[in-house]
Amino acid sequence: MFKVTFLGSSASLPSPRHHPSCFAVTCGGVYLFDACEGIQRQMMKYGAGYGSLKAVFLSHLHADHFLGLPGLVQTLNMAARTEPLLVFGPKGTRKFVNDLLTLPHLRASFPVEVRDCEEGECLRTELFAVRCFPVEHGCPALGYAIEEPEKTRFHEEKAKKLGLQGRMFAEITEKGKLKVKNKTIKLADVTYRQAGKKIVYSGDTAPCPALSKAAEGADLLVHDSCFSRADAALAKEKKHATASDAAELACKAKVKKLALTHFSNRYENRAPLLEEARRIFKDSLAVEEGVTLAV
Repeated sequence: MFKVTFLGSSASLPSPRHHPSCFAVTCGGVYLFDACEGIQRQMMKYGAGYGSLKAVFLSHLHADHFLGLPGLVQTLNMAARTEPLLVFGPKGTRKFVNDLLTLPHLRASFPVEVRDCEEGECLRTELFAVRCFPVEHGCPALGYAIEEPEKTRFHEEKAKKLGLQGRMFAEITEKGKLKVKNKTIKLADVTYRQAGKKIVYSGDTAPCPALSKAAEGADLLVHDSCFSRADAALAKEKKHATASDAAELACKAKVKKLALTHFSNRYENRAPLLEEARRIFKDSLAVEEGVTLAV
């Protein structure tokens, strides 16, 4: 299971109530998607411990998405971290972050491994993989898909009728077949394949085919919703999305849940943007700092 914790929900200009958008995924460690200013405080406040941080995925190099990284590194220095920290981002991230962290007062006392990504898998763990895809934001920018592998599940009633019980389930999984009461039962006879969970993050982007394709069947889509439909022309100019754009893509991609984020602070009340999305895609949520979802 993934735990998704939203640490910020505004666009580039913060407000007294909101930090710029970013979130953490906890699954065998903590993985950050973008890094707003004061990210370590947000992680402490909302239970995404920075001591378990494994990697940071930057969607692009606009300031509101990376400014938290130097402060986070300094906090990890003071916490005596020794484990390497992985940082991923679009082309140019490696030089930019390495140059930043070579400044005398920002230097990391532990290894920071920075990797430029373009498209395809960028990280694989025992529990899931992360792949990136290009999106449209007027600068090198990425979206990310976090995907579990398929799992083997038992047709329990069928398996028990055939005599499987207790340790036999582990044994047939290991061997692929098992003899029970003089009858050979194959693993394929009593199991089926279940798709793993998938979370997709749009980053900052205008609606684009790559995002639509990546989001297909996602359990959770976290989507830029910077503007309302009334400001669609501004969204197009700035290469962002409206709440309606996000909902339309969620419908097309047949996702299970849509999380709207990266709201412009021109909307003091976000309820109309949520209503706009829900008219198109019912299972929409306007995220706030501290909202946690289980996927």
